[in-house]
Amino acid sequence: MPEDVKDIFGHALDLAQAGLKHVDAKPLKGFGSAGILEVVENDEGGTFRAVYTVRLRGWVYVLHCFQKKSTKGIETPKADIDLIKSRLKDAIEHHAALRHPTKGAPK
Repeated sequence: MPEDVKDIFGHALDLAQAGLKHVDAKPLKGFGSAGILEVVENDEGGTFRAVYTVRLRGWVYVLHCFQKKSTKGIETPKADIDLIKSRLKDAIEHHAALRHPTKGAPK
């Protein structure tokens, strides 16, 4: 991933940790709320995306960063959506374990 793209994604995450939203952050379609955000950055090397959640109080979890390679419009490929869903489930479990440590250690 190009350094300038990493810088933009890093800035978006810094803002999220401060309770703010990057100007280019938009809700990821198919997740029903603004709690799952995506930042899309175009570079000469392609289109890159960072997906993260601010849904879990006090925490920002990065769910996926990737280069979009699909040639079928702007839709996020199913494999990437499935990975994001799986990582969101893991983040929810991790967050719950942090809040209630007697119920089991985080994964």
